[in-house]
Amino acid sequence: MSVGRIITTGECVAEGAEYLARLDPRFAHALEHTGPLPLRLRKDGFAALLDAIVSQQVSVAAADAIWGRLKAAGLTGPRKIMWASDEDLRACGLSRQKIRYARALAEARICYPALREMPTDRVIDTLVEVPGIGKWTAEIYAMFSLGRADVFAPGDLALQEAARVLFAMDDRPTEKALRAMSENWSPWRGVAARLLWAYYHVAKDRMGIR
Repeated sequence: MSVGRIITTGECVAEGAEYLARLDPRFAHALEHTGPLPLRLRKDGFAALLDAIVSQQVSVAAADAIWGRLKAAGLTGPRKIMWASDEDLRACGLSRQKIRYARALAEARICYPALREMPTDRVIDTLVEVPGIGKWTAEIYAMFSLGRADVFAPGDLALQEAARVLFAMDDRPTEKALRAMSENWSPWRGVAARLLWAYYHVAKDRMGIR
């Protein structure tokens, strides 16, 4: 299996958006409201996944503060995490559970360059073996750190809600139902996710929801 199309530029995202707009008039409608979609690429590697663990179940502001303290302490690499004491990591704001997850990620010794060459399914299978990394985190990593054009994260509540509004569904689709829906958007499911996230913010503003 090949890794499929890799998103590297805004032109790639625009190509995917054009494909989706031709595929379904509801996507065309969403694009009229959102305008051009963001690239949203991030670096890959250990720090990207550690940052994802830090961000779990806390506000953006809290996650940014914790990450800032980890960076200031030089604790964003696998060896530094393994050598650090629990007290050092707690002082940066990590909970006991997140300390365990950070150490598990460091001890996993993932070959991050090798992930770039793996099919997406294998990338996700590799990452979810690490305690603290669920399927959503693995899919987000594949989408934004590896630039995979055809990966989706149907467990994301904002994507579920955006799909409910855009497709005029009575109820928010389940993860299983949204995964099945997203198969129709291949090979640009990663762009469909960007579009639905952007549309979610538009719909929230329109409905006056915070």
